[in-house]
Amino acid sequence: MDSTNPLGDYLRARRCLVRPEDSGLPVSARRRVAGLRREEVALLAGVSADYYVRLEQGRERHPSAQVVEALAAALHLDPEAADHLHHLARPGPVPGRGAARTGRERVSPVLLRMMEGWHRTPAVVLGRCMTVLAHNALGRALFAGHAHSGDLVRLVFLDPDARVFYPDWEKVALNTVGALRSAAGTDHHDDPQLIRTVGELSLKSPEFRRLWARHDIRQKTHETKRFRHPLVGELSLDYESLTVNSAPGQQLVVYQAAPDSASEQTLALLGSLTAEQPAQDLEV
Repeated sequence: MDSTNPLGDYLRARRCLVRPEDSGLPVSARRRVAGLRREEVALLAGVSADYYVRLEQGRERHPSAQVVEALAAALHLDPEAADHLHHLARPGPVPGRGAARTGRERVSPVLLRMMEGWHRTPAVVLGRCMTVLAHNALGRALFAGHAHSGDLVRLVFLDPDARVFYPDWEKVALNTVGALRSAAGTDHHDDPQLIRTVGELSLKSPEFRRLWARHDIRQKTHETKRFRHPLVGELSLDYESLTVNSAPGQQLVVYQAAPDSASEQTLALLGSLTAEQPAQDLEV
């Protein structure tokens, strides 16, 4: 897992991804550093090199909001990544943190009943580490047949057929790791479940290890995702991810095919081939 210096880790990882030419800096053939040097980030952000070094080393952990904004600009962070940087610099308490870390993640019976009524819409509830806590019948059918159907991170990186199931695997992998970091939150670096998940995947998947080191942040919000389902073939589905306010850390992810599309017909076929089952709260 990460060290006890998440702010420094994040700054170091992000500066290694910025090309000097993107910041108007000269590029020498003798350059040996990937991305920006520390002193270059300091120059672009308008802070002293010594101060920036202290930030990366963890000797200074609470830069001002103005400094954070300057660092975000210097590192070319998008709004989501910049917001994450602000949280790292000014971490706050997480509501319900103790309950989420010590007990089973439970899905509301009311939410389960709602999902059960969505016969043409796959829906799953994800926990903070992207394990599937619950699904309706079509949500179960969409991800059925894999070694890790109940864990979307392990499905992407450990299932032997993941690259077949996800035709755009590289994009899915990048977004999945970013979503895992976002879902885990800035104050959950010592979460036992997150430690186990990241530890296992880092050992078993070089691709996961490489992407985790980038420190990307991507909240699972909405997107179009392609699937190659083993039962019905190609599907292109839009999804929307909604936070569950009654259970911090949980996400309700709802999938839908575009009206009058081939995927709508394919999704209907999948539903007809799937035995009607109530929405299920899984043992996690």
